[in-house]
This record gives sequence, C-alpha cells and structure tokens, in this order.
Amino acid sequence: MFDSHDDDLWEVPSIDVNAPVQAAVPVGEAVPAPEAETVEPASEAEAAAEAVASTLVPEPTETAAPAEAEVPVEDESSTDGYAQAAAEAPEDDGYDMDVLDGKLLEHFGGKIVRKDLTALMKRGANVPTFVLEYLLGMYCSTDDEDAVAEGLGRIRKILTDNYVRPDESERIKSKIRELGRFTIIDKVTAKLDEYKDIYVASFANLTIEPFVMPAEYVRDYSKILQGGIWCIMSIEYRRPMEEEDEFGMEVFGDDAPRRSKAKRKKRGPEDSPFSVASLTPIQMPNLDLDAMIEERQYFSRDEWLNMLLRSAGYEPSELSEKERLHFIERMVPLIERNYNLCELGPRGTGKSHIYKEVSPYAILLSGGQTTTANLFGRMNSMRADRVGLVGHWDCVTFDEVAGMRFKDTNAVQIMKDYMASGSYARGRDQINADASMVFEGNINDTVQNVLKTTHLFDPFPPEFNNDSAFFDRIHYYLPGWEIPKMRSSLLTGHYGLITDCLSEFCKEMRRKDFTHHIDRYFRFNSDFNKRDEIAVRKSFSGLAKLLFPDEAMDKDDVRWLLDYAIEGRRRVKEQLKIMAGVEFIDVNLGYMDADNPQDVHVVRVPEQSEDTLIPDGPLLSGHVFGVGRSQGGEVAVYKLENKAVAGECKFKHEGVAFNKPVRDTLEAAFDNFVNLANRVAPGMHIGSKDYLLFYNDLQSKGLSEEVSLAEFVGLCSAACNRPVMPALAIPGILRMSGSMDEIRGLEDIMRVAKNAGAKRVILPLSAIAGLQSVSSEIISGLSPVFYMDGDPVDAAKKALDL
Repeated sequence: MFDSHDDDLWEVPSIDVNAPVQAAVPVGEAVPAPEAETVEPASEAEAAAEAVASTLVPEPTETAAPAEAEVPVEDESSTDGYAQAAAEAPEDDGYDMDVLDGKLLEHFGGKIVRKDLTALMKRGANVPTFVLEYLLGMYCSTDDEDAVAEGLGRIRKILTDNYVRPDESERIKSKIRELGRFTIIDKVTAKLDEYKDIYVASFANLTIEPFVMPAEYVRDYSKILQGGIWCIMSIEYRRPMEEEDEFGMEVFGDDAPRRSKAKRKKRGPEDSPFSVASLTPIQMPNLDLDAMIEERQYFSRDEWLNMLLRSAGYEPSELSEKERLHFIERMVPLIERNYNLCELGPRGTGKSHIYKEVSPYAILLSGGQTTTANLFGRMNSMRADRVGLVGHWDCVTFDEVAGMRFKDTNAVQIMKDYMASGSYARGRDQINADASMVFEGNINDTVQNVLKTTHLFDPFPPEFNNDSAFFDRIHYYLPGWEIPKMRSSLLTGHYGLITDCLSEFCKEMRRKDFTHHIDRYFRFNSDFNKRDEIAVRKSFSGLAKLLFPDEAMDKDDVRWLLDYAIEGRRRVKEQLKIMAGVEFIDVNLGYMDADNPQDVHVVRVPEQSEDTLIPDGPLLSGHVFGVGRSQGGEVAVYKLENKAVAGECKFKHEGVAFNKPVRDTLEAAFDNFVNLANRVAPGMHIGSKDYLLFYNDLQSKGLSEEVSLAEFVGLCSAACNRPVMPALAIPGILRMSGSMDEIRGLEDIMRVAKNAGAKRVILPLSAIAGLQSVSSEIISGLSPVFYMDGDPVDAAKKALDL
C-alpha cells in the first residue's frame, strides 16, 4: 500500500499531537526544526512510510508565522478593482526596507509578511489570502532573493498538490487511500456528540463522511468548535478487512461459523477509515491582545495608521490623509458591534476587498441577494438556523445594493428594527445579534449631477429608495467618489501584519467601548438628536479602537476623529433633508469645547463646494444667504439659519462666539425685526416665539459685520414660515436706528454671489447706476431684484415674494 509514496510529497513540518503550535520568531533568528509525529504506526509498512515522511521536513527560513483566517476567494469576475490592480503589479525585483518596516520587524516579529509577495502569489493561486500568507511566512520570510524565489516555487507545488479544491475532492481521497497517509490544507469544523462522547469533524472542501477529531486538538484550538479553522492536517486511512474475510470463509469452508442475519449496526463517525494523524492551524489559534496593545506606544499616530493600511494590502504613501481615513473607516464594521455603514461610489475602488480578503468573520452577499430566513433565521426553529447570518458573522455586507430584493415584504421592517436596536422579533422569539451591516453600490454619475436631481441614496432599490426611517439608521455614509480607483501603485510592497492577526485584533477589540472619550473634551450641539449621537459615537469608537487601542488620545486626536465621524453622519442627514424636508431640518451637526462652550464648530460635507453653496431650489423657512466683507477684508457668502420656536421673543445665536462687532450687528437686525416685522406680514405674533440663529461661515473666510439685512429677512422668513426666493443672495447693512448703508464694492459682491451659485441678488434702486460698471460676464445669469432705498421692509417683501 505504501510503495507509491512519493519522496517529493510537499514538504511541511510534521506536528506532534501533544506539542503546541511552533512560536514564530523575529527575522534573523533560527527556527528549530519541528519534531516528528508521534502517531503509532499500524504496521511495518506504515512505519516505513512514516520514516520517509519524517525526512520531508523543510529547512526553515528565518521566521515561521501563523497566518490568517478564512477569507472568501476573490471572484475573478468582480469589478472591485483590487484583483485587477494585483494582476498589474510589477514583478518583485528586490526589497527596500523603510523605517516602518524596521519597527514592525522589531515589535511584531513572526506576525508580519511582505505584502508584495502576497499579491504576486494571488495572481496565479485562487486560494484564500491567509493560506498564502501562512506559507509565505514559513518559506519566504527572508531578504535573500534566491531563498525567496526557491520558497515561492515550493509554495506553488504545495498549492498544486495539497490544497483541497472542491472539484478535486475525490482525487485527494484516492491519494489518501493509496498512500495510507497524506497531508492536506482545508478548513475543519467539529462539534461535540454528547451521546457518544466524541468530537465529530468534517471538512469544508474534502467530501468525506464525518470522522472523529481527537479531543486534544479541540482543547488546544477551540476555534474548531466556533465556525471552524483552516489547518494543515495529515490524514491516515485504514482499510477495513472484515468483509473480505467473511467472503472467503463462505466460499472455501462450509464448517466456518456463519454470521447471523441480524440487522447490521449503523456506521458512525467512529467507524470512518479516515483518522487524524497530525494537525496544525493556519489561522492564529489565539491572540494576546494586551501584548499587541502594549506595542502601540512605540508607533506614532501616522505610523500606526500606515501599519494598518499596509496590513490590509494598501500603500499609504500613495494616499492623502483623507483617503487614508476612508480606508480605515471600511474596517470599522469589523471592530464595532451593530455598526451600519453605507459606501456608494464609482466602480473599481476596492469596496469589497476588506470584507472578502481580510476578515474571516465577514460575509459578502454578492449582488445583495438573500432571503429573510437566511438573514434573520427561520421562524420558530430550534436549530442553528434560527438565528441567521446576523447571529453567525461579525459583519454582513450587501454588495451591489441596486440588486437587493426581498420577496418577504416584512424584510425591510425587520432590518430596520435590527439596525436600530441590535435585536429583532422572529416568530415567538426576540433575538439579539452583534453583526454590523455594510451596504455597497455604484453611483453612475457625478455627485454634483446626482444632487441636482435626487439624493445620494438613489442607487438603492425602490423598496428602500424613499424610506427615510431606514436611511436614518445608517451611522456613516462613506463617499466612494473620494477614493481613488485601484491601481498597482496602491498595493504595498512592504511588511504588514498577517491578515489573520489583523482580523483577530478587530475581533477581540469588538468587546471594548471607546465612546466616552468624546466627553472628556467636547459636547454635541443642539442639532444632534439621539440617533445622530449614537451614530457619531459608534463611528468615533470604531476609529479610536483601530488607531488608539491603548486609549492614549489627546484633545487634538479626539477632535480629528470626531470631525471625521460627524462628517459621515451629516452626509446621511443632508440626504434625509432632501427626502423628508422639515422632519430632518437640523443638519448642522457640530460640537462645543467642554471648557469653552462658546467655541462652537459645525462640520460640513465637502460636496457642498463653493460653486454650489447657494442651491438652485427652495430653502427652508428662515434660511438665507448673506453676502458681505469679512473682518479680514474678503467678500464671502454666509448662511444664516433661523428657526422660530414657541417662547417669549428671545433671540439666541451660535457660531459667533465672543465677536462683539458681529454680535452687535445681529442684535441690530433683531431689534428692527421686532419693530418692523408686522409691516412685512401682519398677524405673525412674533412676541410668542423665540428665535434661534446659527451663523455659518461657509467659506471659512472669517465672520462679517455686513449681513444684518440678510438676518432681518431671515427672521421675517422664520416668523411667517415662508421661504425666500430660490438662489437669492442678500447684501446690505441695517443699523440699529433702522437706517441702511450704501452698497459698496458692488462688482465684488456680484462676482462672489454668482460663483457661489446665486441666480438672484437683491439690491436698492440706487445700485442701478453702479451696475453699469459691472462686466456683462458677471451680470449674465444673475438677475437683480430691486427694493426702495433705505426700506428694509420692502427688501423683506421682495425677498419673500410677497
């Protein structure tokens, strides 16, 4: 049976049944050869075969690293962009180490791998990334290019002969039978059969009947019981001989005792001819989280961020700071429980790479297709399928959201319940789960064109498209249009953590909560509702756990992450305002300094660029755009957002801090409003309301004292609940006495208003003469609306189209 044993069988170290996994060592230190297997041979032939196998231990290179967990294999037809970029990456022609590489070798020796070799092998080997990185850590962790080339050849042979592909299962089974023992790479799972007191195991790709898993492996590698573990396993085959003996006795001897015709015992896992000779995990059997967090102190903020990006396969030097944060944000669903992320953007930006290749705890639903039962479990079931995907995975990703379809009309309602609370009702049960949800899709036009006609959630299918309650549960909208398309230069050629180490780090950190760090320095402003606060806190917590796992954050670090977290939530609210209008009027999310409450900062979204500051559409009542010269001397556009609420005719404002000249001009506008508002629109009952103003310096040019007329109009608009004319810019200074200053710098005012997107500008009749000197290029497309000189009431009526 063993004569055909091949001496060139792939060379991987044999593992002692009772020995722990070989510890990885830093590059530059020798790794002792592993001990031979201690399995008792069943015959002299098997003993001989084992002696041959024991000579196949490779000469180890300078480090032996465990590698990553199970990851879905990259779909060759994917438009993701990452696979194409990997295919276009140039051949390795030598390695140049940088400072970060040196730090990784010093502090994470044995847990790192060269990512350019991963990309190189990924081109010709359609196997999970973590399998490649395990083998690369074993055979190619050296700076000797000849040794690397030899190691790559050996890995290719291993993958050809021993990695179990589903379509080659029968060939591998035959090889195990003919050789008596054979080593394979596959994923194995086990469960306890409490009635027989055995652990019953099965493979993911090798289709053999369940067999017995020795209890020592389950004790050493408990992940075998928790969804399974990828491993290198030596399988033995013992051929049963009872049937042949019985046949011989019946043919050649009448005196031989004959077996009774009683019903034959049903065979179970303990009767399988396949048995485990040795097993070593490819995934990390455990992670010392405290030790990993301890190493954070040796890296600066940027170094740690760059290390995370390189571990995921990206080269941070090719990205801007904002782009690097976008890539880190993609990891937040892996490290934060019940986190809801939406990313829509162009094709080929690598949206699905993180969820397919980095974490074994994430599942990608291609085309966004699934069923309610698959996602949330079967009704009233008592089996494992009672929970569904959200109970078995840390992250469920819907790819191509435009294709999401649910036959069950209740599916969207169940999803909304789960996204809001982390629990849902299924049959008679209330079920809790921790899975985050990610929604990915493509936008087929520029953001500017989309915003002119609809909102940024438009790619969702009709059953979601105008459901503001569903989109309100999304914690962060990642702008895919700000992420570069994947190209070969974006793939790193440096060291990074093996992806299994990164995924285990995210898995362990999910148990922690960093939301309280915001409260050490900042307070949310009044535009925040409870869902906004939950969303921003979750985004902040996930980013902080990734970048500051040791919790060593100063005020600038907290502000940096908080600005980014609020931006993604405000993008959600801006779209909700388009969908539902006044229900989501409070979109100016921001924060105040805990030590100085007058220091207010409002976060805006970048797509609100200067050429679209003044939208060509109806505004909310009380919102106006003023044009004036800043205290620094530049003409700029300011958005004054007024709101009338039940009260006692009090006036409060935010956004001006302790700037007395600006505060005085706003008080002048309010005093004139109290005295003159009834002439604008009688019967407004202004004394029964309080008036709230947010002063928004859209272009960050500094505050202006020249927007008092605009504020007067804004207060009138809020009081009578009537919006001003669309795309209207309002210059002008209104004094406490009720007099108005002459318009100065008319050409600059007209130019800035037009560049900001205004279609109309309101001016006194005396400005007609000044318009003669303004160039026709500026005036074209910008219509003046005239009011009587020195009459703010007439100006307000014209602005409100009364």
